[in-house]
Amino acid sequence: MSDQMPPVRSRRGETPSRASLRTAVVWEVLRDALDGRAKATGRDALDVLDTGGGSGNFAVPAARLGHRVTVVDPSPNALFALERRAAEAGVADRVRGVQGDAHGLFDVVERGGFDAVLFHGVLEYVEDPAEGVRNAVEALRPAGALSLLAAGLGGAVLARALAGHFTEARQALADPAGRWGEGDPTPRRFTAGQLTRLVGDAGLEIASVHGVRVFADLVPGALVDTEPGALEALLKLEEAAAESPAFHAVATQLHVLGHKRG
Repeated sequence: MSDQMPPVRSRRGETPSRASLRTAVVWEVLRDALDGRAKATGRDALDVLDTGGGSGNFAVPAARLGHRVTVVDPSPNALFALERRAAEAGVADRVRGVQGDAHGLFDVVERGGFDAVLFHGVLEYVEDPAEGVRNAVEALRPAGALSLLAAGLGGAVLARALAGHFTEARQALADPAGRWGEGDPTPRRFTAGQLTRLVGDAGLEIASVHGVRVFADLVPGALVDTEPGALEALLKLEEAAAESPAFHAVATQLHVLGHKRG
């Protein structure tokens, strides 16, 4: 379900891309979590589960870091693309694709077998979000890390309002699922409080909460593409705002990192 490009970090002296604006914060947090887990275990290669990992936009970069990644996704086409992408990146031996979903997760993977679980763009679509998070947690080893990324309610309300769709914005604000109407392609959205409660209720300690795509979806593309230095500056702004609770309420997506108690 998740099909997002890994970001390129400006702070490491590299040139950012348009795609990096959407996931820079997530990748930085995830990479640090994997590094921390590797140091804590003394193992360079971790076992990572990417549930709903699509064609491997996070899985392949994680494999490039030397980790073994299992991608569970319901789409055969996505898994075929994953296989091709992993082969092109030279990490086919470290990436495994399995057809399945969050509900029947343990039909295809083992419980307690992973150092980290990526649960990106899945919670919006599962019938029971609490069950989905519990399954992700049960896949973790003690002290393992859960990376949860889901659609934010406030970002959708703000986007509809700025587009002049005021009735739809009000509908999203009032709807229990955060949907703005019948044509809304996203089945469910969340606040930061809802996500942290789901993660906490599943037995994890909350390590961090970040707002993702606070500004990136609102700034005109022409401005970013034509103004010298604008892309770099916008990426730095996204990074600075991501940790501020004041901006969680208007982020397009919300990212929660949790750790399983050891």
